[in-house]
Amino acid sequence: MACFDITKGLCEELNTMINMYRWSQVDKENKVHWISWEKLTRGNKSGGLRFRELYAFNLAMLARQAWRLIQNPSSLCAQVLSARYYPNGSILEAIPTRGISYTWRSILKGVELPKKGIIWRIGTGEHINIWEDPWIPRNNARKVISHKGNYLITRVSELINPMTNSWDEDLVKQTFVPEDVRIILQIPIQEHIDDFIAWHFNKKGTFSVKSAYRVAIQSAARESRTRLTSSSSADEGQGEFDWQKLWSLPLPNKVLHFLWRLSTNSLPVRAKLQMRGTPIPAAGDSSLEMSKVGRWLQGQSIWYISQMLCMLKLWPCCMP
Repeated sequence: MACFDITKGLCEELNTMINMYRWSQVDKENKVHWISWEKLTRGNKSGGLRFRELYAFNLAMLARQAWRLIQNPSSLCAQVLSARYYPNGSILEAIPTRGISYTWRSILKGVELPKKGIIWRIGTGEHINIWEDPWIPRNNARKVISHKGNYLITRVSELINPMTNSWDEDLVKQTFVPEDVRIILQIPIQEHIDDFIAWHFNKKGTFSVKSAYRVAIQSAARESRTRLTSSSSADEGQGEFDWQKLWSLPLPNKVLHFLWRLSTNSLPVRAKLQMRGTPIPAAGDSSLEMSKVGRWLQGQSIWYISQMLCMLKLWPCCMP
């Protein structure tokens, strides 16, 4: 997984197996999947359980190999690959061609992820293209939003005053829109060093598989949202809920997991079973009187749990 691209179909099959095993352990009587796999792979702060999405994790592992080639171009491996596959450019500009090895094809898959997170740090500014390279420290869009127009300047070094080694404020304000100007004037210029590539999603600029995996998940989520015209109300509610407050409660893990299932509406209660088309016994049937929720609450401190739910605004007594 760290060196070779695993097909998306195989990763989805493995995800399905993990998902089936997970629900068979939670509900041994019924293997109904009460929550989608996509929601389970979210972080705890987003209402999920941090299950690994294997395809995104595979891309993050491959991205680490690509990052090593970016940061260490003088290494033996980088020199061999450069001479063979991208002799006149950088690995960020390399494209797949016929006859390449499966290892190199896999690394090229990993290169796509660093492209979404790299940012240039300003030194001399001679190697950074103003209009094409990502050098603006701004969330996802790290390129200037200003239009090039008829301006002839192309390198960041042309925006630096050589006498003071600081930004030429008049030229910057003439060239860019106010939003770009505000950010550019705050970018530090490091003297006597060349420009270098850093990882935008880390304060120290260092790459990690963890942050790359997060970028892959967020990119997939954005692509999914663009394909959907509207999102469900349940997803909107989960985005507003303070999940960190739930997981920080001083309760046993089993109780926290129950509260999570309660707040995500994933308990197998009568209404949910009816929505799934599951046969339900008659109301007078003794087997229905003691539901799963009732069996779990029996023997627990109902008052204590209700107070915790009131703190989280999940209990009806706290609702306006």
